[in-house]
Amino acid sequence: MLDEINLITKIQKQLKESYQQIGDAMIGGTIDNMEKYKYMLGQAHAYQYISGEISNLLNKGATNGKDRDGKVVDIGKDRSPKA
Repeated sequence: MLDEINLITKIQKQLKESYQQIGDAMIGGTIDNMEKYKYMLGQAHAYQYISGEISNLLNKGATNGKDRDGKVVDIGKDRSPKA
């Protein structure tokens, strides 16, 4: 089985490839209506967001153990950094 870093690297690579495919389709003119365009734009934003969150977690560490009670992600309304 893959260790955690290899797994995360593979996930990030897949996100980047999927994002690139959407960009290529948009630039290539293969989107024939606004509904498809909006859908693909939403996918692109989601891939960017997920990739950014993974990078943030890797840079900051998944948890500090003090204020998150072992949770990797804090899904709260307050998005300000915790001191």
